[in-house]
Amino acid sequence: MKLFKNEADKAFYGRVFALVAPIVVQNLLSAAVGSADVVMLNYVGQSAISAVSLAANYTSILFMVFYGLGTGATMLCAQYFGKGEYEPIRVVEGLALRISLVVSLAFAAAALFLPEGMMAIFTKDRELIELGAVYLRYMSVTYLCWGILEIYLSVLRSIGQVRVSMFLNILAFVLNIILNAVFIFGLFGAPKMGVAGVALATMLSRIVELIGCFAVSFTQKEIKLNFLYIFRSNKLLLQDFIRLSLPAMGNDVIWGLAFSMYSVIMGHMGSDVVAANSLVTVVRNFGTTFAFGIASGGTILLGSIIGANQMEEAKACASKLIRLTVLAGAFGGLLVLAVSPFVLEFASLTETAHGYLKGMLLINSYYIMGAAVNTMLIAGIFRAGGDSRFGFICDTIDMWLYAVPLGFIAAFVLKLPVMVVYFLLCTDEFVKWPWVIGHYRSMKWLKNITRDHLFEADEA
Repeated sequence: MKLFKNEADKAFYGRVFALVAPIVVQNLLSAAVGSADVVMLNYVGQSAISAVSLAANYTSILFMVFYGLGTGATMLCAQYFGKGEYEPIRVVEGLALRISLVVSLAFAAAALFLPEGMMAIFTKDRELIELGAVYLRYMSVTYLCWGILEIYLSVLRSIGQVRVSMFLNILAFVLNIILNAVFIFGLFGAPKMGVAGVALATMLSRIVELIGCFAVSFTQKEIKLNFLYIFRSNKLLLQDFIRLSLPAMGNDVIWGLAFSMYSVIMGHMGSDVVAANSLVTVVRNFGTTFAFGIASGGTILLGSIIGANQMEEAKACASKLIRLTVLAGAFGGLLVLAVSPFVLEFASLTETAHGYLKGMLLINSYYIMGAAVNTMLIAGIFRAGGDSRFGFICDTIDMWLYAVPLGFIAAFVLKLPVMVVYFLLCTDEFVKWPWVIGHYRSMKWLKNITRDHLFEADEA
């Protein structure tokens, strides 16, 4: 039996693998760092795990901002790369950097000067607030570095240079894990810093990664990490960026904020819930690694095909990407089930938290499929075709008019059991399936968003 139907299929999956494999490696390493944090903090105590888990919600929100900006920029960059034009890519990079720097500066200032207030949003527990505040102060520098390097690496990925970001991420993640051990446990004469050690390790590894970005930039001919790009402008590209990229960023931010509200709900239901959820999040991140990698790599490939105006090939590409995503989602769910016994045995939690953890792991074994399909369609295929507006509207309605209100009513009005509340929160991905799949079948998302003669008006 042949693995591929024809040579075209073989070439397609080869291109997908070349883009997806480095991204999957990055996602695995990212999940590994999160796991290392939890494993090491497990020896510090449940309060340390809970405090870092709550404080990390701000990292998650920032990730959504940078991910949205990055994928929004990729919408334009990948299509212009498919068209063979680099100057529009430089302008788009500059536009994304302007926004990311403003956002990262705001978060860094808040983390440095108002960390207790930031923690108080998620919990009333004084111990968790104090521990989380220490963590956030160190993270302020991380936020600044992150705002720069994520945009540049996203642009490099959009032009097919995924291995560069993979190697830089490997460097940062390996360094992060080593420094975690050094500063948490006080190895090699370093002080035992506990929660602060996790943040310090992250900060130092991000600084090294940013230095690596500048070093890589010197080797690039077409696209560099150049702050002068911020001052480049083009009226038509600015209009396209606002119309296409900002809704993508808004989509990810409102989704990230809503997901953080889940932590607010659980944070006010007790530290046992928070501790169990922090471990589940790590396991879920591993389970979604392959599906999210396919979504990221598929977006780049599909965008370049659309930019080259090969619409029939783009339709076939999208269909194959969805099939791959379903397989990856099923694999992720089975992975969660397979590792659950080991996680339950390892977890140093109270008996109550241990019970919550068991139920949450079971729910996430199928929740991953919902997240995988929606991520591929909304953040992958639709954006590759220049459609970011649908996802923004869909997730705003789903998260803020359905999931978040449902969670608050279930937890604080009806006072339902913890696992019932968690189950209801985890229906958010499946509720929007009919609309998301229907939009895909309509093909309204399939558009070439590049322009001809972009810079002629500016020159005139």
